[in-house]
Amino acid sequence: MKAIVQDRYGSADVLRLADIDVPSPGAGQVLVQVRAAGVDPGVWHLMTGLPYVVRLGYGLRRPRDRVRGMDLAGVVTAVGPGVTGLIPGDEVYGTGVGSFAEYTVASAGRLAPKPATLSFEQAAAVPISGQTALAAVRDAARVRPGHRVLVIGAGGGVGSYTVQLARAAGAHVTGLCGPTKLDLVRRLGADEVVDYTHVDLPEHRYDAVIDTAGNRSLSRLRRALTPAGVLVLVGGEAHGGRWLQGFDRQLRALALSPVVGQRLVPLMNKESTENLMALTALIETGQITPVVDRTWPLAGVPDAIRQLKGGHATGKSVITVPLPR
Repeated sequence: MKAIVQDRYGSADVLRLADIDVPSPGAGQVLVQVRAAGVDPGVWHLMTGLPYVVRLGYGLRRPRDRVRGMDLAGVVTAVGPGVTGLIPGDEVYGTGVGSFAEYTVASAGRLAPKPATLSFEQAAAVPISGQTALAAVRDAARVRPGHRVLVIGAGGGVGSYTVQLARAAGAHVTGLCGPTKLDLVRRLGADEVVDYTHVDLPEHRYDAVIDTAGNRSLSRLRRALTPAGVLVLVGGEAHGGRWLQGFDRQLRALALSPVVGQRLVPLMNKESTENLMALTALIETGQITPVVDRTWPLAGVPDAIRQLKGGHATGKSVITVPLPR
């Protein structure tokens, strides 16, 4: 099968299109014929091996798994032992190991039926970013009707879902984004939209600040909160050195949160069928809509990752995978 592989850590230049064997599903896994795959920041971290702590789980000297990609939408072609509820021919979406390929294996517990209202490309834009936003709004910030919520990076992959989910929860939402994304964030339902090139942070106080951009200090973000507000940190900036990068800010938030009145929450997301089904319900009732920036062919993965790292994507970029010959 065709797949995008890497044999060493590095920039997008280490990625190449190659022919490799089709993987076999193990216990609790399914084999999926990939029709589309989302491009997520996690792909960049695994490609570069940065920060270095990433390598503790994915290979110290070289990537343990050669194929990149996590988000996917496709068709089940085989199931491993112990899998129930999925059969060959089912259209699914979720996360797997190495989705920049014609086939990949995925845990059955991280897949769900593809929403009937979405194309494969739209569905592939949902799993990681949508579940991350769900965890931020529902679980970490615990957004309720009447809350005032500031979403930083509102036009990006996670931010675009965060705006919609906060609005669906009944919040008054302010979206902070770049000038080219203002109209999009308004269409997503933000009550107010602020251009960060003119205003670093609004002067209002918010019940929740959900930061998907990661380039502001904890002290600056805390000043945007009410005395009992919640700061949710999604990811982190790349200014903490090659060992920790943005994770140092997450660690400082954990240490500071118990001694201040505000809750500072480094987001920990877990993909699951249950979370995907919650998103499916919101998709099928029109409360959230995936934002696909553009689609790329499988051979275009390196360019898609370069665009992502440059911060130019609006919503999500998606890789389209042709049917195997």
